[in-house]
Amino acid sequence: MATAGGLPPVRYAPHFFAPIPLAALIFDLDGTLADTMPYHQEAWDILLAELGIAVDRDAFFRWTAGLTNREIFPRLLDRPLDEEELAHLAQRKEATYRQRYAPHVALVNGAIEFLERAQRRGRRLAVGTAAPPENIALVLDTLRLRARFDAIVGAADVARGKPDPEIFLLAAERLAVPASECVVFEDAPAGIEAARRAGMSCVIVCTTLRCDDILAWPASERAHVRAIVDDFTDPALTALLA
Repeated sequence: MATAGGLPPVRYAPHFFAPIPLAALIFDLDGTLADTMPYHQEAWDILLAELGIAVDRDAFFRWTAGLTNREIFPRLLDRPLDEEELAHLAQRKEATYRQRYAPHVALVNGAIEFLERAQRRGRRLAVGTAAPPENIALVLDTLRLRARFDAIVGAADVARGKPDPEIFLLAAERLAVPASECVVFEDAPAGIEAARRAGMSCVIVCTTLRCDDILAWPASERAHVRAIVDDFTDPALTALLA
């Protein structure tokens, strides 16, 4: 299986990476830059129990990853919601998440150092996430990271969540960089697919998925993948910035 650059994605052999023009790096937030997913899962578990809704937990977190709340709740409840009810449910879930996560805000291992290296090499940086503004602020402002990013795109900026490419395409537009010169960092299947639809290459950070499982995906689903890494300390990322 070949990637967009003609080479297979590899995890721990950065010398296999062919140089490609990368002007910008776009980072998903939840589960990619920040270690948030266990706290989102806690918040959903609490809300689902309050609503009396039973779900297959693994399947639920697979299909909701990357979607906005206005996309999740109508599908979850299997009916349309007016704006007031949607806002109320979303606020309940996200407030619980922020309460649980606030004492534990942290980035994935090596992320700060990698952002600094990318900036020193002249790359433009963006956040592309389906998170609402309050959740973005919790991470970026608590860790004083907002100024590191040249563009921030969240749920409030788009009509459609991932796997629709809107989030990543808007980030590229705000960076004034062609999609073909952007690489997306993602942890979830919907975001990985959104990068493909946007015409962008992708680095998969294995916080949500198992790296070995990704290598078993059909070639069409990972042809745009440039690297599969455990975190931002992986040596493959050094070659990516070369």
